[in-house]
Amino acid sequence: MKRHLPYLLLMAAIVLLDQGTKELVARSLDLHEYVPIVDGLLSLSHVRNRGAAFGLLSDWDVPYQSVLLAVLSLCALVAIAFYFLRLPAAARLPRLALALVLGGAVGNLIDRARLGYVVDFVHVYWRRYQWPDFNVADSAITVGVALLVLDILRSPETSPAGAKPGIDAAAPTAGRID
Repeated sequence: MKRHLPYLLLMAAIVLLDQGTKELVARSLDLHEYVPIVDGLLSLSHVRNRGAAFGLLSDWDVPYQSVLLAVLSLCALVAIAFYFLRLPAAARLPRLALALVLGGAVGNLIDRARLGYVVDFVHVYWRRYQWPDFNVADSAITVGVALLVLDILRSPETSPAGAKPGIDAAAPTAGRID
């Protein structure tokens, strides 16, 4: 348990920051209100995402859509948590990455279970190009996935768990710095 504590604290911090910022936005801005922070680039917004990440499937009109997405999120959360717990202590970068993903997934799952949608509030744009609105949880998930990709790219000969195929996971991995 002690080896998991820093990652659990990171997950909890992400959830608290995510939920706190969403609550602040919901109290401070009307729905669909946009407040420019950096003209032509960044606005604070208040939108409701009924779809998946970055608004994917938000136009999807399926009965019990919110429940379905919550169940799928919960299944993914359980699978990722199980994988996280199986990673060796030496696999620090993948464990950090998965902690970010798990914290973000929990933050968005809380919204979906409590509200039926996810509150998004960061709006990035440039001229006519718009990025879908997002939140702290989405950012944590995105950074976590990027770190997983980085880990795979920097050590293509090893799995994310730190073991070379066909070699005992407890064996040291030469050249790998976590």
